[in-house]
Amino acid sequence: MHNLVIVVLFGALLCALHQCLECPSGCRCFADTRTVKCVSKDLRAIPQDIPGYTRNVIITGNNIFRIGSETFQELKNVTTIILSNNRITEVASHSFSTLSYLRSLDMSCNHLALIHPEALNIPGSPLKELNLSHSLYNYTSLTDLTTALRWGGLGGLHSLDLSGNRLVFLPPGMFSHLPSLQHLLLGNNSLASVYNGTFFGLRRLELLDLTRNSFRAFGSDALGELERLGQVPRILLSHNPYVCTCEIQDFAVWLKSSRAQVGDAEALTCASPWEFQDRPLQGLGVQVIGCHVTSPPLVGIRDEGDNLSLQTSYVLLGLVLGFVGMVFLFVLYLNRQGIKKWVVETRDACHDVLEGYQHRYEIDTDPRREYLSKDVRVEEKQPTNGSFGQAHSDNRLSQLPTDTCLVQIPSDTQLKPGSISVDL
Repeated sequence: MHNLVIVVLFGALLCALHQCLECPSGCRCFADTRTVKCVSKDLRAIPQDIPGYTRNVIITGNNIFRIGSETFQELKNVTTIILSNNRITEVASHSFSTLSYLRSLDMSCNHLALIHPEALNIPGSPLKELNLSHSLYNYTSLTDLTTALRWGGLGGLHSLDLSGNRLVFLPPGMFSHLPSLQHLLLGNNSLASVYNGTFFGLRRLELLDLTRNSFRAFGSDALGELERLGQVPRILLSHNPYVCTCEIQDFAVWLKSSRAQVGDAEALTCASPWEFQDRPLQGLGVQVIGCHVTSPPLVGIRDEGDNLSLQTSYVLLGLVLGFVGMVFLFVLYLNRQGIKKWVVETRDACHDVLEGYQHRYEIDTDPRREYLSKDVRVEEKQPTNGSFGQAHSDNRLSQLPTDTCLVQIPSDTQLKPGSISVDL
């Protein structure tokens, strides 16, 4: 019995020693919790010799710029990965596709500039928590993230943290492919408005954090979008620079009558103007800020009402265009004589111009003009002797058209102006 105990202890010692030898250089491995920690070791890449028994990987404070498909290829048992504050700029395609048991992924405090559309794609959708706070580098990375959320197969995701990313706009339908999402954290950004379709598809949402943004007020569209979330979600709206003017009256009334649960309603205060500064919005009535309401504000308008309003707008536009057309035709009718006169004058002017071109064309194409020009050139080149001139004259006579009338005058006859008459 004593020998058996010694053998067991010796085996445990060898096993622990073997596990320690497998631990990557500069990292700490904990066999009891199956955890590997590599904190502030100036690593340039994820170590490839992480023990296979590891379930929790904590690598922070390093200089790892890229996560590729080969990074975690051998760690099939990992359930939690923390890669915060590593200056990561790129997440390649299928970077975590081999981690079929991954439940939590933390890439906060990085500089993500390039996110592949299938970077978060894991077969079976095992991922439940995704932390990308203080990680998006610019607006392009937000576009990449939107595509990755749509194509990543994250149907089982429960928590998404996008706080601290300086977001000013959320694309409509950005979360439509996350039907199981329960916690959406958007605090500490620069959001100023919420549009229709922003939270479309979030049927199981329990917590929506919009604190510490740039909301000055919530219009009817934003309130309608929040109202569609139903009674279940707990909405946080504090620490925003609300401007307590007439534009905030819809929001003030909504806080009192809405079925949504505003968890920090008592902490909502005015930031301006100065006479209402730090005053709670809950006790701020429309009469206090000098606004007069004749009818309650419309919040949560149904889609049928929107369609009816749109159809009414189209009908009014058609009536206006029809009226403008009738006025135009009436003006043409009143000026019909002037228009007719202008058309006739334009036609006559064009006719005169065309006649001039026709007359010039007939002159230029007359065959007699061609023979005359040839004779003039020949006479300028040939000597003036009698015999040659006579032959040349005969040649010219043979070339003239048959219908040409010639009159031969004797050489010894003097001609006087007006002394010759020809009777045909």
